[in-house]
Amino acid sequence: MTDPRADLQRIYKDIIGNSDEAPHLGVSNAPMGGTDMNIHSNDMSREPTRQEAEAALALLRRWAVDVSPEEVATLDPLVSRLIPGQEVSNYPALARAYPDAFEVDDAYKASMPDLQNGPSSLIRGAQQQIQHVGISNFRLPIRFHTRDNGDLTLETSVTGTVSLEAEKKGINMSRIMRTFYKHAEETFSFEVIEHALDAYKTDLDSFDARIQMRFSFPMKVESLRSGLSGYQYYDIALELVESAGVRKKIVHLDYVYSSTCPCSLELSEHARQFRGQLATPHSQRSVARISVLLEDSANVLWFEDLIDRARAAVPTETQVMVKREDEQAFAELNAANPIFVEDAARLFTEQLQLDTRVSDFRVIASHQESLHSHDAVSVLTEGETFAAESLDPRLFASLFHVG
Repeated sequence: MTDPRADLQRIYKDIIGNSDEAPHLGVSNAPMGGTDMNIHSNDMSREPTRQEAEAALALLRRWAVDVSPEEVATLDPLVSRLIPGQEVSNYPALARAYPDAFEVDDAYKASMPDLQNGPSSLIRGAQQQIQHVGISNFRLPIRFHTRDNGDLTLETSVTGTVSLEAEKKGINMSRIMRTFYKHAEETFSFEVIEHALDAYKTDLDSFDARIQMRFSFPMKVESLRSGLSGYQYYDIALELVESAGVRKKIVHLDYVYSSTCPCSLELSEHARQFRGQLATPHSQRSVARISVLLEDSANVLWFEDLIDRARAAVPTETQVMVKREDEQAFAELNAANPIFVEDAARLFTEQLQLDTRVSDFRVIASHQESLHSHDAVSVLTEGETFAAESLDPRLFASLFHVG
């Protein structure tokens, strides 16, 4: 086995040369005739070069080949990770029982790795800002106010995201959940959402942030003629967005209704009148997703208020409790309100324009045809908030509501 000290001396001569300013290796104190390892340089603060590091690593690996893992561990336990094939050779036998009594203190937590908050050198891919990063479908029970001053506790799905600057590796996702739980016991409103957004913007050191809460809101409705009543469930989402220092409050409502085709209705009546032929117009379950931006100084827009607006625009809402007289009434109601998908978008718009609490809005209507194998759809927006040149490819597919 060659003497590593002699190899190290040769490496330094190859790298630095034999000039007067080069580091020198003395022999006066060398054990057993070896070369002294004290290396002196005129510039002790100089950073080693990559070439020097590669040479030192090669030497370390040569030395490790002919010594035991214990000797490697004695030098430094971390050295074994640099030796090919010996990455875990010096690991002790690991405990396999869960340590119930182990307690985490501050020092231990400080020693734990945190890659998401690591330096920008850990970033993979393009080093660019990310507009949205966070969590989706984090669920917890939330209490909501109703128009009649009652409170409801509803299972709520939360989506929380922040923007991420180009030079930051990532965010700690659990902070979003922890921040939300701080406010989960309060009666929820946009004001409380704002408190949560403030907190996790600060926790995550971000410029922009968003919170969206989705839930199914129950509202008791009466049948058309029988006097029965039952609960209709409305998919609602509240969204608070802060971008470039501007905050916007948005409410989304999915309203499910029946649409009778005006053309089909006229053709059916034509068959009856001219040929005595019984015919029925086609109608189908339809969905409108209504999104509204609330005015900053507006009074409260209750969920029930928005539902009433939708019902005033298109009264053929699907029914909950139905007896024979209700079914007949529903057929008559549809015949009195036949609509194309274009009509639906404009009728909802007409009602939204009447409400001073609403600013920008968007109406997306989908008539899920019983005549065709495809659907009829329309999108109408007012204002800049919801204007978009591109649509999510799965947008209309998300409007299906299964009873």
